Amino acid sequence: MAIQRALAAHTTLTLAYVDEDGPQACAVLYATGGTTASSSPTPDHAPDSAPGRAADSFVPGRGVDGRGEPGNGGGSGGSGEPGGDVESGSGGEADLGSGPALYFVTAATTRHGRALAKPDARVAFTVQRDGQEWGELTGIQGRGCCRILAGAERAAGWRAYTERFPFVEQSDRLRDALERTTLWELRPDWLRLIDNGQGFGHKEEWQRSS
Repeated sequence: MAIQRALAAHTTLTLAYVDEDGPQACAVLYATGGTTASSSPTPDHAPDSAPGRAADSFVPGRGVDGRGEPGNGGGSGGSGEPGGDVESGSGGEADLGSGPALYFVTAATTRHGRALAKPDARVAFTVQRDGQEWGELTGIQGRGCCRILAGAERAAGWRAYTERFPFVEQSDRLRDALERTTLWELRPDWLRLIDNGQGFGHKEEWQRSS
């Protein structure tokens, strides 16, 4: 499906969440579960993975918290509303079954890690590349919940993550640092694909069945 392909084609998502100080945001590198990406895509913001680089120089998920207002539903940013008006040219509602799993690494002690670990914590997110032309603009909006993985689930998620980002396994220091860091699963319950390349305002949506 188009939404699955778009998720598999990107590597960076921006998470929006709420903590005691209000709305915040951070960027994390992610890998998809249950979808097949095309041969290890280059991260949207590729880190320097040269051997010998200090492991703490790059830890996916150590973003800068900030405040911001959600954008409207006409672009790849913004939270949108499920069941809202879909402009003409929409691809309609996609069938993704139980939905994809997105895996990312970030310490549970970070500001966003503490917020995501709270019971019933909700997140919104966007996925898109920088430097796009308006007529070809494509991106994904979504909402869902995050949880920390352990045991066999963590092992499966870690395999998906390192297959997506093979440079992690190529650096002993980076691999050791990330293996000690919390691995999270983000399960979307609503997704919207924006693809102006299919026609201005083209949208496809998916919502998890209750």
